[in-house]
Amino acid sequence: MNAPAQTGDPMPGNALQIWLSAARPKTLPAGVAPVVVGTAIALSHGAVHWASALCALLGAVLIQVGANYANDYSDFVKGADTAERVGPTRATQAGLVSPAAMRNAAVLTFALAFLPGAYIVHRGGWPFVVIGVLAILCGVLYTAGPYPLGYVGVADLFVLIFFGPVAVCGTYYLQAHRLPADVIISALGPGLLSVALLTVNNLRDVDEDRRAAKKTLAVRFGRTFARAEYVACLLVAALAVPVYLLLSTGRLLFLLVPLVVLVVAAPTIVTVLTATGGPALNRALAATGRLLLIFSAVFSLAWLLDYWRT
Repeated sequence: MNAPAQTGDPMPGNALQIWLSAARPKTLPAGVAPVVVGTAIALSHGAVHWASALCALLGAVLIQVGANYANDYSDFVKGADTAERVGPTRATQAGLVSPAAMRNAAVLTFALAFLPGAYIVHRGGWPFVVIGVLAILCGVLYTAGPYPLGYVGVADLFVLIFFGPVAVCGTYYLQAHRLPADVIISALGPGLLSVALLTVNNLRDVDEDRRAAKKTLAVRFGRTFARAEYVACLLVAALAVPVYLLLSTGRLLFLLVPLVVLVVAAPTIVTVLTATGGPALNRALAATGRLLLIFSAVFSLAWLLDYWRT
């Protein structure tokens, strides 16, 4: 089958590459970063548990990939992904994967998440059953069901919660079996940068989403709001959170975070504030994913260097 013409990035041709591309690797830092941060804080507190950290990482990535497959399927069924899309090619819409195959891949990936999930529940108890089920439900209901989260403008809140406090605090508690206040504050960083990642995506797709009645915040309030949301998320994550922790703990190494992250982010901020075309915002989306990894690395390093120094 010949794929319809696309204005976004092309999707590779062999089966493995198609499925890897459909997993949306540029967005996966949103699942990795909070686990890295939660584990680094646990290590700095002398409470790291590596088997738990590994299972948390595997579970987070599998649930996110499952959600991406479910999104690929549901957006095609609902007509949100069309031949005019400006973002990267979607496998179902392009005819590279059948809707049934994409739906089955989502179900299989979510099922695989139960393997590390079983150990997580063994280690952390029944609250992690609730967290896991809710995470999978939100991954499915992001674009499926009668009131999909991504279509009614509340996805940003759920991304903040699940990729921030739930993921970071859950990762930390799974290892340390306690939850200090500084972990909760730290969790806002990955959560807000994950919202920034979503915001770039929604800014890029605003015209297409409007035609499909997908009422993201960018559709509801316009491009100027989306750009302001993006900058606000970056500033609070990379400046306000580290400065708060600096003032509350006296750890000067938290100054590394704004010094590194905001300098690296500057070109992407300019792109988001000025770009009008899909290709530039596609690059900004990938750059924001890298920025999330850079933030998690520098933020974690600030915790660990301070601990090792003392």
